[in-house]
Amino acid sequence: MLTSEEKAYILSNAYIPEHLVGLMTHLCGGEPFLIEDYFCCIKKDWTILVGYPLKKKFILDEFEGVIENIKNQFRPRYFSLIASHLPHSVTAAGQEWGQDFYYTLNPRKPIMRSSVKRNLKKAGQHLTLERCSEMTDAHHELMQEFIASALPPDRVKALLFKMTDFVGNAESAFVLNTRDAKNKLAAFYVVDLEADLFSNYIIGCYSKKNYSPGASDLLLYELIQISLEFQKRYIHLGLGVNDGIRRFKEKWGGKPTRSYQMCELVLQKPSVWDVIKALRQF
Repeated sequence: MLTSEEKAYILSNAYIPEHLVGLMTHLCGGEPFLIEDYFCCIKKDWTILVGYPLKKKFILDEFEGVIENIKNQFRPRYFSLIASHLPHSVTAAGQEWGQDFYYTLNPRKPIMRSSVKRNLKKAGQHLTLERCSEMTDAHHELMQEFIASALPPDRVKALLFKMTDFVGNAESAFVLNTRDAKNKLAAFYVVDLEADLFSNYIIGCYSKKNYSPGASDLLLYELIQISLEFQKRYIHLGLGVNDGIRRFKEKWGGKPTRSYQMCELVLQKPSVWDVIKALRQF
């Protein structure tokens, strides 16, 4: 478990979204730990290791040693890892593996092309902005619409549906909304300001049924203003994910600033007793 000093150390040196203690512990439901300058979360037989050292230089051989130490100490059955570069021994044994880049934006130097300015002007004429500390049925309807049309991976679905409790309970998190003239929700962003250095865009949705041109641009512009208001050095826009999302981030000046790799390991096969317990749940 983290001491208050360790939590403050993590948040003052955080530079990726997975360093956010409140967000990570809420999403996984585990206990946070600081081990050899690495943040991790432990929940029963599941361990999540954030392989981006807070102050130390990342050295692959040393990181492999940290992985082995955590295996020996906590003996997880399931092991989730992210890092700028994962050892071959991990990726070769992984049940799931992926890579991408984190995108960040300097709020003092956004790109404001004429097309973006036109979008903002049009959106400002028929949409209103609001900051809220809770999510409502309207947000859930928009989530369901997004899932039905975009067919996102299960982890994205899980992230979406955990946002209601997260926003309602985290002092540093809130939701940005755009509403049309009929007060219908057109789009929203979930934002977190827990880190000292950056503001974090977690996830967002916009409506295709109730489509409002420029809604996403208006939300990002507002996030830039909030980041300046709270004196954040940069905005974390998350991963590239796909071509459409990358283009939107790059349109505003977002840049791929850090590589990302992830891997899911199953280290122990379930016992006969585990199988029996699982069957009894049906």
